Amino acid sequence: MSQPQPPVALYVHLPFCVARCPYCDFVVYAGADARGPRARTDRLYEAVSRELELRAELLDAAFGMLGVGDRPPLGSLYFGGGTPSLVPGEWLGRLVSIVRARFGLAPEAEITLEANPGPDERGDLAAFRRLGVNRVSFGAQSMDGAELRRLGRRHSPGDVVAAVTEARAAGFESVNLDLLYDVPGQSLESWETTLREALRLAPDHLSLYALTLDDPDAEGLTHEAGDHLPTPPGARRWRERARAEQDDDRAADQYGLASELLGAGGWRGYEISNWCRPGRESRHNLAYWQRRPYDAVGLGAHAFDGETRRWNAANLERYVAALLPADGAATLPPGGSERLDTRTAASERVILAMRLDDGVDAETATAPEFEPAFAWAEASGLIERFDRDGRTRLRLTTRGRLLSNELFRRLV
Repeated sequence: MSQPQPPVALYVHLPFCVARCPYCDFVVYAGADARGPRARTDRLYEAVSRELELRAELLDAAFGMLGVGDRPPLGSLYFGGGTPSLVPGEWLGRLVSIVRARFGLAPEAEITLEANPGPDERGDLAAFRRLGVNRVSFGAQSMDGAELRRLGRRHSPGDVVAAVTEARAAGFESVNLDLLYDVPGQSLESWETTLREALRLAPDHLSLYALTLDDPDAEGLTHEAGDHLPTPPGARRWRERARAEQDDDRAADQYGLASELLGAGGWRGYEISNWCRPGRESRHNLAYWQRRPYDAVGLGAHAFDGETRRWNAANLERYVAALLPADGAATLPPGGSERLDTRTAASERVILAMRLDDGVDAETATAPEFEPAFAWAEASGLIERFDRDGRTRLRLTTRGRLLSNELFRRLV
């Protein structure tokens, strides 16, 4: 059994959006909760600050004070959401200061902020950069105006151009664009146009995701301690219509086109859904895929200490009530946890490694519990052998990436 370890990364979830997109399953509070006289933003940010302090106290107790013994400073800090770029600079500065003081940040730490490209949603990028944020991830989703409207996005392709230009002017060292494929009404040609328009902006990193329309209610994730919010009726109707317009074969062609186009341009497809220029991998997300320990705060946030996974519930009222109670005796927010047994941990380690282009050592694939799955995958053309530093390794082929879940199910 693995032993708990101090985190190398920290995720901070900031849930507010101007509007909620119909396909979004992240923990999001929008509209009047995010802006205007009834906004609940300041109370939530104050609660997140308090949770940071409480989580740091737990680390002090478990691993010693920062800089003592084996507790290193963080290598990455990630503000996700929601739309973290809506956070006022003074609040973001306060959160970063707490992290520096209580968790520590390595001198070259990667600090990422997610942002929407619209002029009223991307926030003060120059101020964020002055606070130490050095990587920004824009939710571009498409460079086609009609597709953006279909997805319920509030920005235009021109806003994406302006956002990237502004980020570069502010001195951001790394810029990521999130893009969606298998969008209803999206053709192979319009997807290629989106890719080429995105590449003209010279980003450092691209995250390309198939539009996934899950049902967290049916999956049992929206209960009192669940890490998801119930799906609004309007979003549920939108998803039902959208599913009817999706096509697995078209999605496979779109993924193949992206792999070919980006590969020809020197981009590294270092993970199933992520490509980068050399040396521009997301260090924070690599911590997840390399199964390294990470901490997390905020609504619906997940953490892992090498032995146990834990998560916060998605309910804002209960989160704030726990951390900012009337009597002042703050407690950790509601949520849940799961301690992984040896077999589950081993399967998870292999599955996460196979998401990466480094794959796994061939010896791993011959372990009795994994050999049948890898033999099937190799016979089916889903994996290939390659040599690295004189050792044979196995990784997914492009076809294997498309059918990776078939392999992963066999590895569990």
